[in-house]
Amino acid sequence: MEKQIGELYERLGELKGKLGDLLEENHRLAMENHHLREHFDSQEDADQKIAKQQSVKGIPGEGYDNLARLYEEGFHICNLEFGSPRQNEDCIFCLDFLSKTK
Repeated sequence: MEKQIGELYERLGELKGKLGDLLEENHRLAMENHHLREHFDSQEDADQKIAKQQSVKGIPGEGYDNLARLYEEGFHICNLEFGSPRQNEDCIFCLDFLSKTK
């Protein structure tokens, strides 16, 4: 009977150790979750502010940025020669299109 009690004490000690580890991990994950939620909320707030500023100012969004990037990389964005290389010269049709979208 004493042997069984000793084994039970050992198992109880092991269970206490595992419980402590689980509590620590739970606390760590709860803190990580809290920090991620704060980061997500702040990022969401920043995105909403940017979207609001763009809608107020009338700034075109991502599509305009992509077209401007394509033009800077040397491709036409006008409807006459869309996607063809520009031969290192400015295209008045592309520039006119960019000025209209601003």
